[in-house]
Amino acid sequence: MSHTIIATAAAPAAIGPYSQAVRAGNTVYLSGQIALDPASGQLVDGGFDAQVERAFLNMKAVAEAAGGSLRDVVKLTLFLTDLAQFPRVNEIMQTFFEAPYPARSTVGVLSLPRGALFEVEAVLVLS
Repeated sequence: MSHTIIATAAAPAAIGPYSQAVRAGNTVYLSGQIALDPASGQLVDGGFDAQVERAFLNMKAVAEAAGGSLRDVVKLTLFLTDLAQFPRVNEIMQTFFEAPYPARSTVGVLSLPRGALFEVEAVLVLS
């Protein structure tokens, strides 16, 4: 099966040897997004809430570049450096998604790239 690389300037450029997303058939695999500002490439200020919001906005931009939207997300994986923030992630996530929600896994991690507090990756299925 052939695949297509997805890239957009509306989300941060990859900070390593990977693509923002790869489409294979109707499935799009989005790489993890942290709270980098797409224009500056720097981690956003404002603490945990601002990082979660920026990471979801970055993911939304990549989903749109792939020809989809957040409504096409079927699976999310969340990475948190502090699982005590889990309830706050749920609140912020509900501003980006509505029921029925995608499947989701949440993983507590020791650290993330660039000192980020939150990372999200996704799988989309396009019609």
